[in-house]
Order: sequence, then C-alpha cells, then structure tokens
Amino acid sequence: MIVSLIDSGLGLLSTGAWLRRLRPELDLVLQLDPDGAPWGPKPEQWVTDRVLEATRRALRLGAEVIVLPCNTASVTALEHVRAEVGPQVPVIGTVPAIKPAAAACRTVAVWATAATTASRYQAGLIARFGGDADVVGVACHGLADAIDRGDLPAIEEAIVAAVDRTPPGTEGIVLGCTHYPLVLDAIIAALPAGVRLFDSAEAVAAQTLRRIDALARPPGGTGAVTVFNSGRAGVLPASAAAFEPGRILGAVGGPVTGARTH
Repeated sequence: MIVSLIDSGLGLLSTGAWLRRLRPELDLVLQLDPDGAPWGPKPEQWVTDRVLEATRRALRLGAEVIVLPCNTASVTALEHVRAEVGPQVPVIGTVPAIKPAAAACRTVAVWATAATTASRYQAGLIARFGGDADVVGVACHGLADAIDRGDLPAIEEAIVAAVDRTPPGTEGIVLGCTHYPLVLDAIIAALPAGVRLFDSAEAVAAQTLRRIDALARPPGGTGAVTVFNSGRAGVLPASAAAFEPGRILGAVGGPVTGARTH
C-alpha cells in the first residue's frame, strides 16, 4: 500500500518515521516543496494549489492514503484535498496537540511559526480546546527554516530565543509545527526541568494506520520510500541526515512505480 505524505519541507519526517517504525512494509511517497517553501507566509490559494498538485501526483503514483503532516497544509488545503480525492481515499490532516496539553497542564505555550502564531486558526484552536488552561502562542522565528537547512547553530539560537519568549512557569509546550519534533532533544535541553512537551506526529501516524486498517483491501507493501522535491523525483535533502527520522527514512529504499528512490 502506498501512502503519500505532503509538506513543504522536513516536517513530514517525524510522521513518516513513525509510520516506518509501526508499519515498515508500507510504501511511502514523501513530497517536499523546496522551491515553494516555506508555505506559512504564502497566500492561501497558492498553498492550496501546491498541495492539490502534489495530491494529484500521489494519485498518479497509486497512493491509497494521503497524509498532510503540516499545519499550514492542513489548515489551508485539507478540505480541498478531500474534495479532490473523494471518500474512497483517506486524507489525514494535522492539528496541534493543544487539547491534551490543556487537559494535563494549567499553563501552556504553543510554539509555532510566526504566521501560525498570528493566525485566526490557532486562535480558534486555543479557544476551542484550551479549556481552563492559560494558553499562549509563542512565535519561534527562524526555527523551521533552520531545521530545513540542518543548521544546528541556528537551531540552537532559535530555540533559546523561543525559551526566552515563553512565559515563566509554563507547564506544557505544544510543538505546533511539525518540524520541531526533529529537534526534540535540543528543546528539552533548553527548557527548565519538568516542562512537558506535546506533539502530534505519533498521533497522526496512528490515525493513518487506523484509516488504513479500516480499508477493505490488503495493507501490505514493499517498504519502499520515494522522494519528490517540488515534483522532481529525487532524494531527501542532505539536511535530513542531521535528524534521526531522516536517517530512518533515508536508510531504506526500493522501487515505487514511476519514480526514483532514495
């Protein structure tokens, strides 16, 4: 079974790696968009068109499941993708883990890109799922871009700046960009002891597998990993090797019809 993951950059690695760990026989098509990244500041219609283009490519390759492991893509294009593929193809989006964080912590900071932090979407999620917790947004300027480059000094600098902007006494931090779990250890090292972290990558992978298991067809595959960069068959960027999920996904390969693998 072929599962296509669509994101602007390396944010898809965490969910992809969870799928690899949990169901290694699945064939994964990883679609990144280095020519168009980052998506956050782009107009909504532009992002929608980009995601739909990747969706159509996935269908041509035989994808039976589409995953948007990207907050921007999910906010902007999820319903458009579902309308494009119809009910026979499951489409799984990503939502920041505000609800479980607010249920477990009295004070919560949502770390996200500047565009997401300022968005009506995130404000709506906080209002809907924040419960009785005190939930605030923290813009992590430059962190996602530094992760895409594999720029470790810039990553550390951006994390320190985000910690400085996080209110003292914060009990829980939601990683509201799918890039951020790639540097989980660095984030933990920079935070005061006892702060809890919440991210959605494992939950998105688990939901993907639930949807796969609900399909009335064999879920097997060859375990191939195929990469497209802005529509061009290729390999993961070299920066992916800086992160464990990138190494997990880059260490396997095999043929998927019509594409070169890594």
